[in-house]
Amino acid sequence: MLTIHPQPGLRSWHPPLAANLRTTSSLPLKTRLFLAAKTTNTLNESNETERSSAGKIKRLVLSKEGRTKLNTYPDREFYSYPRFVTHVDDGFISTLTDLYQEKLRPDSEILDLMSSWVSHLPKQAVYKRIVGHGLNAQELARNPRLDYFFVKDLNQDQKLELESSSFDAVLCTVSVQYLQQPEKVFAEVFRVLRPGGAFIVSFSNRLFYEKAIGAWRDGTGYSRVQLVVQYFQCVEGFTQPEIIRKQPAAAADPQQEKSPFGWIMRLLGLVSGSDPFYAVVAYKNFKPVYE
Repeated sequence: MLTIHPQPGLRSWHPPLAANLRTTSSLPLKTRLFLAAKTTNTLNESNETERSSAGKIKRLVLSKEGRTKLNTYPDREFYSYPRFVTHVDDGFISTLTDLYQEKLRPDSEILDLMSSWVSHLPKQAVYKRIVGHGLNAQELARNPRLDYFFVKDLNQDQKLELESSSFDAVLCTVSVQYLQQPEKVFAEVFRVLRPGGAFIVSFSNRLFYEKAIGAWRDGTGYSRVQLVVQYFQCVEGFTQPEIIRKQPAAAADPQQEKSPFGWIMRLLGLVSGSDPFYAVVAYKNFKPVYE
Protein backbone atom coordinates (compact mmCIF):
# COMPACT_ATOMS: atom_id res chain seq x y z
CA MET A 1 0.00 0.00 0.00
CA LEU A 2 1.47 3.33 -1.05
CA THR A 3 1.80 5.93 1.71
CA ILE A 4 1.59 9.59 0.68
CA HIS A 5 3.34 11.96 3.07
CA PRO A 6 2.01 15.54 3.08
CA GLN A 7 4.51 18.17 4.10
CA PRO A 8 3.76 19.76 7.53
CA GLY A 9 1.00 22.36 7.51
CA LEU A 10 -0.56 21.17 4.24
CA ARG A 11 -3.88 19.42 3.77
CA SER A 12 -3.97 15.72 3.00
CA TRP A 13 -3.93 14.81 -0.65
CA HIS A 14 -5.86 12.00 -2.26
CA PRO A 15 -5.37 10.98 -5.90
CA PRO A 16 -8.25 12.37 -8.00
CA LEU A 17 -11.26 10.13 -8.55
CA ALA A 18 -11.71 8.74 -12.04
CA ALA A 19 -15.17 10.27 -12.41
CA ASN A 20 -17.86 12.19 -10.54
CA LEU A 21 -21.28 10.57 -10.82
CA ARG A 22 -24.54 12.51 -10.60
CA THR A 23 -27.58 11.27 -8.70
CA THR A 24 -30.28 10.05 -11.08
CA SER A 25 -32.72 8.34 -8.69
CA SER A 26 -35.35 11.03 -9.23
CA LEU A 27 -35.44 10.51 -13.00
CA PRO A 28 -38.01 8.32 -14.81
CA LEU A 29 -37.09 4.64 -15.18
CA LYS A 30 -36.71 4.86 -18.97
CA THR A 31 -34.37 7.85 -18.62
CA ARG A 32 -32.32 6.05 -15.95
CA LEU A 33 -31.98 2.99 -18.20
CA PHE A 34 -30.92 5.18 -21.11
CA LEU A 35 -28.32 6.96 -19.00
CA ALA A 36 -27.03 3.67 -17.62
CA ALA A 37 -26.65 2.25 -21.13
CA LYS A 38 -24.97 5.44 -22.31
CA THR A 39 -22.57 5.38 -19.34
CA THR A 40 -21.74 1.72 -20.03
CA ASN A 41 -21.01 2.47 -23.68
CA THR A 42 -18.84 5.42 -22.69
CA LEU A 43 -16.90 3.28 -20.22
CA ASN A 44 -16.45 0.57 -22.84
CA GLU A 45 -15.14 3.11 -25.31
CA SER A 46 -12.80 4.44 -22.64
CA ASN A 47 -11.56 0.93 -21.91
CA GLU A 48 -10.94 0.34 -25.61
CA THR A 49 -8.87 3.52 -25.68
CA GLU A 50 -6.92 2.32 -22.66
CA ARG A 51 -6.24 -0.95 -24.46
CA SER A 52 -4.94 0.83 -27.56
CA SER A 53 -1.26 0.88 -28.39
CA ALA A 54 -0.58 4.24 -26.71
CA GLY A 55 1.62 3.78 -23.67
CA LYS A 56 2.55 0.21 -24.50
CA ILE A 57 6.14 -1.00 -24.63
CA LYS A 58 7.01 -1.74 -28.25
CA ARG A 59 10.35 -3.39 -27.54
CA LEU A 60 12.92 -3.86 -24.80
CA VAL A 61 15.97 -1.63 -24.98
CA LEU A 62 18.31 -3.31 -22.50
CA SER A 63 19.77 -6.79 -22.46
CA LYS A 64 19.94 -8.78 -19.25
CA GLU A 65 23.60 -7.85 -18.88
CA GLY A 66 22.84 -4.17 -19.50
CA ARG A 67 20.52 -4.11 -16.47
CA THR A 68 23.03 -5.50 -13.98
CA LYS A 69 24.70 -3.54 -11.19
CA LEU A 70 28.02 -4.13 -9.47
CA ASN A 71 26.35 -3.58 -6.10
CA THR A 72 23.49 -6.08 -6.07
CA TYR A 73 22.15 -5.22 -2.62
CA PRO A 74 18.68 -3.59 -2.58
CA ASP A 75 18.70 0.11 -3.42
CA ARG A 76 16.70 0.88 -0.26
CA GLU A 77 19.75 -0.23 1.77
CA PHE A 78 22.16 1.91 -0.27
CA TYR A 79 19.98 5.00 0.20
CA SER A 80 19.03 4.25 3.81
CA TYR A 81 20.89 7.29 5.14
CA PRO A 82 20.31 10.82 3.77
CA ARG A 83 22.81 12.61 1.55
CA PHE A 84 22.23 16.36 1.81
CA VAL A 85 24.56 17.22 -1.06
CA THR A 86 24.09 18.25 -4.68
CA HIS A 87 25.42 15.66 -7.10
CA VAL A 88 26.17 18.15 -9.90
CA ASP A 89 27.87 21.54 -10.03
CA ASP A 90 26.36 25.03 -10.09
CA GLY A 91 26.63 25.35 -13.86
CA PHE A 92 24.55 22.21 -14.39
CA ILE A 93 21.96 23.32 -11.83
CA SER A 94 21.63 26.76 -13.42
CA THR A 95 21.11 25.22 -16.87
CA LEU A 96 18.52 22.80 -15.50
CA THR A 97 16.60 25.54 -13.70
CA ASP A 98 16.53 27.58 -16.92
CA LEU A 99 15.18 24.54 -18.78
CA TYR A 100 12.42 24.10 -16.20
CA GLN A 101 11.60 27.80 -16.51
CA GLU A 102 11.17 27.30 -20.26
CA LYS A 103 9.28 24.01 -20.24
CA LEU A 104 7.06 24.10 -17.15
CA ARG A 105 3.95 26.25 -17.10
CA PRO A 106 2.85 28.02 -13.91
CA ASP A 107 0.07 26.22 -12.02
CA SER A 108 1.24 22.87 -13.39
CA GLU A 109 0.94 19.64 -11.42
CA ILE A 110 4.38 18.04 -11.32
CA LEU A 111 5.75 14.64 -10.34
CA ASP A 112 9.43 14.82 -9.31
CA LEU A 113 10.55 11.24 -9.84
CA MET A 114 13.63 9.89 -8.01
CA SER A 115 13.91 13.19 -6.16
CA SER A 116 15.83 14.22 -3.04
CA TRP A 117 16.13 17.27 -0.76
CA VAL A 118 16.22 19.76 -3.66
CA SER A 119 14.33 19.92 -6.96
CA HIS A 120 16.17 22.77 -8.77
CA LEU A 121 12.89 24.39 -9.84
CA PRO A 122 12.80 28.17 -10.46
CA LYS A 123 12.42 29.89 -7.09
CA GLN A 124 9.90 32.43 -8.32
CA ALA A 125 7.69 29.89 -10.12
CA VAL A 126 4.43 28.84 -8.48
CA TYR A 127 3.02 25.41 -9.30
CA LYS A 128 -0.33 23.93 -8.38
CA ARG A 129 1.05 20.75 -6.83
CA ILE A 130 4.43 19.00 -6.68
CA VAL A 131 4.58 15.35 -5.65
CA GLY A 132 8.00 13.90 -4.93
CA HIS A 133 9.21 10.32 -5.11
CA GLY A 134 12.47 8.86 -3.86
CA LEU A 135 14.15 6.27 -1.68
CA ASN A 136 14.95 8.33 1.42
CA ALA A 137 12.11 9.91 3.38
CA GLN A 138 14.44 12.24 5.31
CA GLU A 139 15.73 13.81 2.10
CA LEU A 140 12.25 14.21 0.66
CA ALA A 141 10.92 15.74 3.87
CA ARG A 142 13.62 18.43 3.64
CA ASN A 143 12.64 19.41 0.09
CA PRO A 144 10.75 22.72 0.41
CA ARG A 145 9.19 22.47 -3.06
CA LEU A 146 7.34 19.22 -2.42
CA ASP A 147 3.72 19.32 -1.29
CA TYR A 148 3.63 15.54 -0.83
CA PHE A 149 6.07 12.66 -1.28
CA PHE A 150 6.19 8.88 -1.29
CA VAL A 151 8.98 6.32 -0.99
CA LYS A 152 9.22 3.46 -3.47
CA ASP A 153 11.95 1.32 -5.05
CA LEU A 154 11.29 1.41 -8.79
CA ASN A 155 13.74 -1.40 -9.40
CA GLN A 156 11.53 -3.68 -7.29
CA ASP A 157 8.12 -2.44 -8.46
CA GLN A 158 7.61 -0.09 -11.40
CA LYS A 159 3.89 0.52 -10.84
CA LEU A 160 3.13 4.09 -9.80
CA GLU A 161 0.06 4.05 -7.57
CA LEU A 162 -1.11 7.34 -9.03
CA GLU A 163 -4.15 8.25 -11.08
CA SER A 164 -3.77 8.12 -14.87
CA SER A 165 -3.45 11.48 -16.65
CA SER A 166 -2.96 13.39 -13.38
CA PHE A 167 0.28 15.34 -14.02
CA ASP A 168 1.31 18.04 -16.46
CA ALA A 169 5.00 17.19 -16.19
CA VAL A 170 7.31 14.52 -14.78
CA LEU A 171 10.94 15.22 -13.89
CA CYS A 172 13.84 12.82 -13.44
CA THR A 173 17.10 14.50 -12.44
CA VAL A 174 20.49 12.75 -12.49
CA SER A 175 18.91 9.40 -11.62
CA VAL A 176 17.90 7.64 -14.84
CA GLN A 177 21.21 5.71 -14.81
CA TYR A 178 20.00 3.61 -11.87
CA LEU A 179 16.81 2.24 -13.46
CA GLN A 180 17.00 -1.48 -14.20
CA GLN A 181 13.55 -1.59 -15.83
CA PRO A 182 13.47 1.78 -17.63
CA GLU A 183 11.00 0.61 -20.26
CA LYS A 184 8.34 -0.10 -17.62
CA VAL A 185 9.05 3.11 -15.72
CA PHE A 186 8.77 5.23 -18.88
CA ALA A 187 5.49 3.47 -19.72
CA GLU A 188 4.17 4.34 -16.24
CA VAL A 189 5.26 7.95 -16.66
CA PHE A 190 3.33 8.04 -19.94
CA ARG A 191 0.25 6.76 -18.12
CA VAL A 192 0.29 9.37 -15.35
CA LEU A 193 0.99 12.28 -17.73
CA ARG A 194 -1.87 14.28 -19.19
CA PRO A 195 -1.96 14.56 -22.99
CA GLY A 196 0.66 17.11 -23.98
CA GLY A 197 2.51 16.59 -20.69
CA ALA A 198 6.32 16.68 -20.67
CA PHE A 199 8.80 14.14 -19.32
CA ILE A 200 12.16 15.86 -18.68
CA VAL A 201 15.12 13.54 -18.04
CA SER A 202 18.42 15.24 -17.18
CA PHE A 203 21.83 13.79 -16.36
CA SER A 204 25.55 14.44 -16.43
CA ASN A 205 28.68 12.29 -16.23
CA ARG A 206 28.53 11.77 -12.48
CA LEU A 207 27.14 8.60 -10.93
CA PHE A 208 27.38 6.10 -8.11
CA TYR A 209 29.37 3.72 -10.26
CA GLU A 210 28.48 0.56 -8.36
CA LYS A 211 24.74 1.32 -8.52
CA ALA A 212 24.52 2.36 -12.18
CA ILE A 213 23.39 -0.25 -14.70
CA GLY A 214 25.97 -1.87 -16.98
CA ALA A 215 24.68 -0.20 -20.14
CA TRP A 216 25.30 3.19 -18.51
CA ARG A 217 28.65 2.40 -16.87
CA ASP A 218 30.11 1.23 -20.17
CA GLY A 219 28.80 4.19 -22.15
CA THR A 220 29.94 7.63 -23.25
CA GLY A 221 28.10 10.95 -23.12
CA TYR A 222 26.80 10.35 -26.65
CA SER A 223 25.74 6.74 -26.06
CA ARG A 224 23.96 7.65 -22.81
CA VAL A 225 21.92 10.31 -24.58
CA GLN A 226 20.99 7.78 -27.25
CA LEU A 227 20.05 5.26 -24.56
CA VAL A 228 17.57 7.67 -22.98
CA VAL A 229 16.21 8.50 -26.45
CA GLN A 230 15.59 4.77 -26.94
CA TYR A 231 13.76 4.60 -23.60
CA PHE A 232 11.31 7.18 -24.93
CA GLN A 233 11.05 5.55 -28.35
CA CYS A 234 10.26 2.11 -26.92
CA VAL A 235 6.97 3.43 -25.48
CA GLU A 236 4.18 4.01 -27.98
CA GLY A 237 2.85 7.57 -27.90
CA PHE A 238 5.78 9.72 -26.83
CA THR A 239 6.74 12.45 -29.29
CA GLN A 240 10.15 12.50 -30.95
CA PRO A 241 12.61 13.21 -28.11
CA GLU A 242 14.27 16.61 -27.98
CA ILE A 243 17.95 16.60 -26.94
CA ILE A 244 19.59 19.46 -25.06
CA ARG A 245 23.37 19.45 -24.58
CA LYS A 246 25.68 21.92 -22.92
CA GLN A 247 29.38 21.16 -22.60
CA PRO A 248 31.42 22.71 -19.77
CA ALA A 249 33.35 25.89 -20.44
CA ALA A 250 37.08 25.66 -21.05
CA ALA A 251 39.31 25.90 -18.02
CA ALA A 252 40.46 29.39 -17.10
CA ASP A 253 44.07 28.18 -16.92
CA PRO A 254 45.28 27.04 -20.39
CA GLN A 255 47.93 24.83 -18.79
CA GLN A 256 45.26 23.07 -16.74
CA GLU A 257 43.22 22.61 -19.91
CA LYS A 258 46.12 20.83 -21.61
CA SER A 259 47.46 18.75 -18.74
CA PRO A 260 46.43 15.08 -18.50
CA PHE A 261 45.77 15.54 -14.78
CA GLY A 262 43.39 18.42 -15.46
CA TRP A 263 41.56 16.33 -18.07
CA ILE A 264 41.12 13.47 -15.59
CA MET A 265 39.89 15.86 -12.89
CA ARG A 266 37.28 17.29 -15.26
CA LEU A 267 36.20 13.81 -16.32
CA LEU A 268 35.63 12.85 -12.69
CA GLY A 269 33.69 16.06 -12.07
CA LEU A 270 36.21 17.38 -9.55
CA VAL A 271 36.76 20.75 -11.21
CA SER A 272 34.25 23.61 -10.96
CA GLY A 273 32.31 24.01 -14.18
CA SER A 274 33.24 20.52 -15.34
CA ASP A 275 29.81 18.88 -15.49
CA PRO A 276 28.39 18.46 -18.98
CA PHE A 277 24.63 18.94 -19.16
CA TYR A 278 22.35 16.54 -21.00
CA ALA A 279 18.57 16.50 -21.08
CA VAL A 280 16.08 14.56 -23.15
CA VAL A 281 12.50 15.82 -23.31
CA ALA A 282 9.43 14.23 -24.88
CA TYR A 283 5.69 14.75 -24.61
CA LYS A 284 2.66 12.50 -24.29
CA ASN A 285 0.90 12.29 -27.68
CA PHE A 286 1.81 15.82 -28.84
CA LYS A 287 3.97 18.83 -28.02
CA PRO A 288 1.70 21.66 -26.85
CA VAL A 289 2.02 25.16 -28.28
CA TYR A 290 1.56 27.93 -25.74
CA GLU A 291 0.84 31.52 -26.65
